[in-house]
Amino acid sequence: MSFMQFAIEEAKKAYLFNEVPIGAVIVYKDKIIAKGFNLVEIRKSSLYHAELIAIKKAQKYLKDWRLNECTLYVTVEPCLMCTGAIINSRIRKVVFALKEEKFGAIVSRIKIDNFKFNHKFEFEIDSKFSNEVKHMMQTFFKNKR
Repeated sequence: MSFMQFAIEEAKKAYLFNEVPIGAVIVYKDKIIAKGFNLVEIRKSSLYHAELIAIKKAQKYLKDWRLNECTLYVTVEPCLMCTGAIINSRIRKVVFALKEEKFGAIVSRIKIDNFKFNHKFEFEIDSKFSNEVKHMMQTFFKNKR
């Protein structure tokens, strides 16, 4: 199973809790060290995005706030808040399956390469999972309406 598939499994957990189905995993030396899925509604806080949950767990696991040898796999392009956390935690690379046209802050709404920060990260779109993630997101929001 690929690391993105593990992120999709996390997104499915969010879906079951009636949360926006976004999941994330953080990989260090080819091993998943942290997982997270959206818990915004359950925790009643906008800070409980999948990426932030996974980052916090990875920092605890490594006993360091710097995650510069880590790769974040997330089902949907991170928002501005999560992209800021990615920069601040020094994550090396971000891989996502689906662009987020409304809130994406890596290539969609905001193009992160246009800004000069003290840390730059690589990113990749894993398009082989785009349809699966898109279908999950569309089904979730269709059922909400």
